[in-house]
Amino acid sequence: MNLLRSKQWSPYLVGTCLGILTWFTFGVAKKALGVSTNFSQVVKVAETAVAPEHAKSVTYFTDYKIPTLFGWEAGIFIGLIIGGLVASWLSGDSSGTKLPELWTQRFGTSRAKSSALAFIAGIILIYGARLAGGCTSGHGISGSLQLAVSSWAFFFSLFASGLATAFLLFRKTTLTTTTSQS
Repeated sequence: MNLLRSKQWSPYLVGTCLGILTWFTFGVAKKALGVSTNFSQVVKVAETAVAPEHAKSVTYFTDYKIPTLFGWEAGIFIGLIIGGLVASWLSGDSSGTKLPELWTQRFGTSRAKSSALAFIAGIILIYGARLAGGCTSGHGISGSLQLAVSSWAFFFSLFASGLATAFLLFRKTTLTTTTSQS
C-alpha cells in the first residue's frame, strides 16, 4: 500500500518523524518546535506597517523578542496547511467537506455558523497559547521532551479539558437520544 495515499498513518511512524523534526529544530534552529509565535510575528509586522510608533511601545513584542521578519515558524505553518491539503488530495479523503454528525445534531447544518464558531475558537486558542507561552506543539512536544514542568502541566490540562469537553458533548447527546427513544 502506498503510504502517501493512505488515509491513516501509523502513530509510531508519525511519532518518530516528529521526534526527528524536533531534533532538527533544536539542533539547527536552536529553537523549540511550535507555530504560535508566528501569529505574534504577523501582528507585529502588521502593526509596524500601520502604526510603527505604537508597535515600538508594545511591551509584548519586546519582552518576547518577536522578530519583525517572518522566521522558520512561518515555513512550518505554511507547510502544515499545504501538507494537509496535499495529504487530503492524495488519500482521496474529503470527509472534511461534511459537518460531523454530532455537530449537526447539536447545532444544525449552517455552514456560516460552524465557520464563525471555528474562527472564534481559533482566536481563543491562539490567545490561550500566547498566555501559556506556547502552543500544543511547543509545550506538548518540545517542552515535554525537555521535561519542562510548565509543559507537563499544560499537557495534563489539555487532556483533562479535552476529556471534560468530550464527556459533556457526548453525554448530552446520549441523554437526548435515550430520552427521545423512551
